[in-house]
Amino acid sequence: MSNTFPRSSYDKIGGIVFFGRMLDKIRLHNQGTLPDDYNLGVGFDERCLKFLNVKYDEVIERVLQGGSDEDILEWCFKNGRKPSDDDIEIWNGFMTKVGWRDDNSEKLIERKRSGGFSDSDDIQTNFDFHDADEGRI
Repeated sequence: MSNTFPRSSYDKIGGIVFFGRMLDKIRLHNQGTLPDDYNLGVGFDERCLKFLNVKYDEVIERVLQGGSDEDILEWCFKNGRKPSDDDIEIWNGFMTKVGWRDDNSEKLIERKRSGGFSDSDDIQTNFDFHDADEGRI
């Protein structure tokens, strides 16, 4: 984790995309180093919370207690739900494609335009945008 940005949305914890990014955002926000324009507990965070059937305030509390990302994921499994391998495959497939030929495409085009990436055809999903906007691609 950098001092300013959370890890890539593509990074997996326990085989699950985005979960680690949500944890990083919690930690960075707690340290006062997360940029103000990041969603906390809504958007993709909210989708992840619903996928694991846990409450954001409780996840924050657990993250701030410390421990590895894997420990926190196990806590989510115990206090929410443990998705099957098939559920995780579907989750990953869906999340990694949000913004590509779907109801979020127009919003992604606008985010690319406002972020100075209008001509970047390699940015086709929201996860791609996160990586580009944070200097990973």
